[in-house]
Amino acid sequence: MEKADIDYTLYLCTDRNLMKTETLAETVEQAILGGCSVVQLREKECDTKEFFQLAKGIKQVTDKYNIPLIINDRIDIMLAVDAAGVHLGQEDMPVKEARRIVGENKIIGVSAHNLEEAQKAWEEGADYLGVGAIFGTKTKKNTVDTSIETLKEICHTVKIPVVAIG
Repeated sequence: MEKADIDYTLYLCTDRNLMKTETLAETVEQAILGGCSVVQLREKECDTKEFFQLAKGIKQVTDKYNIPLIINDRIDIMLAVDAAGVHLGQEDMPVKEARRIVGENKIIGVSAHNLEEAQKAWEEGADYLGVGAIFGTKTKKNTVDTSIETLKEICHTVKIPVVAIG
């Protein structure tokens, strides 16, 4: 699947603490069957080896349905499992450096909380933005609230896909 063809309409961020199935792979497959068009593996509470094993298993599921797998924060894991891309936060590696490492064919998403962060990520070569938190969430601590007005302003300014998060 080409980067330009990706449908960001229903973007899943995983969290094993919220799933109701036996395995994360089952949860991801159910989400895909329900219309999920992108999966981000976002598991903050595991070590590198466990995260790598999870990524390998989830990649098998996403490949089966031709759904892009995005790895949260970890370029090393993204490269190791040949995922479609990586999602970076404001405290992670700069987009320009990430692009140098992953190449032009991989997806780079960036979290943004305001117009300035969104414009910077877009100008540096991000392929999409995750903007928010639009609504309060219990799945992530230390969120920065972003208003609907700011989300609209970002959507009208940048020329890349925007996903509302939180």
